[in-house]
Amino acid sequence: KKIKFALVNVESPTKEEIAELQKKYGLHILVAEELLQPTIRPKADFYENLVYLILHFPVYNIKKRTSVSKEVDFVLGRNFIITAGYDPAAPLNEFFKIVQADSSLKEKCLGKTGGLTLFFILKQLYGFSLREIDHIQAKIEKIEENIFKNKEKETVRQISFIKRDILDFNRIIKPHEMVLKSLEKNETEKIFGKKFTPYLNDIVGEYFKVRQLIENHKEVIDTLYTTNESLLSTKTNEVIKNLTIMAFLTFPLMLLSSIFGMNTRYLPFVGKKGDFWLIIAIMASTTLAMLFVFKKKKWL
Repeated sequence: KKIKFALVNVESPTKEEIAELQKKYGLHILVAEELLQPTIRPKADFYENLVYLILHFPVYNIKKRTSVSKEVDFVLGRNFIITAGYDPAAPLNEFFKIVQADSSLKEKCLGKTGGLTLFFILKQLYGFSLREIDHIQAKIEKIEENIFKNKEKETVRQISFIKRDILDFNRIIKPHEMVLKSLEKNETEKIFGKKFTPYLNDIVGEYFKVRQLIENHKEVIDTLYTTNESLLSTKTNEVIKNLTIMAFLTFPLMLLSSIFGMNTRYLPFVGKKGDFWLIIAIMASTTLAMLFVFKKKKWL
């Protein structure tokens, strides 16, 4: 069967590899230069006979405990797609492993149109992003469980890490919307044909699935953070209240002990039989009276 379409993948391409691709597929000189090294910002550049896309996908880094950016470049032509990754752990590698293992998917990607191939690649990459969110979901469930197990202090640090992870994930994935809108506005159907439009719509739909899920997690973790802070604040207020009550209870005792400890010629009760126990009884009565007042006012 004649293959009408070429799919080429390069990892951290060298000058020699780029020169060969440039000669074979007629790449624009600016595209060839940008393929040599990673780019910070995602974008979509449109040339006469090809489209150059740069997208970044979030990948969780265990050591940093947050999502880091992995770049994937696409050079889209009428009869070819060139993909480039700059990191062995890039999510693009997973797609090509699946293609090699699944002959039917390989036939779909290589046997028809570039639009369909781009659709399968991006669908797989956004599926990878959805799976990357799973660890956030698992941690949120664990945090929710710990919050109501009186582990508020330990949970504060965990929430901080997840909030940073969600922030980084959102920062990496959000610019995709701008790039996908550029594809719609600049009529990529001139390269892939009118049949590409429904595929592009599906790609946009996959992207918004990822965005919606990470936004949902953001709302949940913000709510859990507020709940955790409320519980911590309640516990702190309870401790302060108890300490305040203890201070008020000990105040009359200290006052009475100071009075009866004064070095004066005359002190009531002092020197009489049972004076010690009488003073203790006065102190105890005062304490019990204050406890009664606190109880009546529902401070205890």
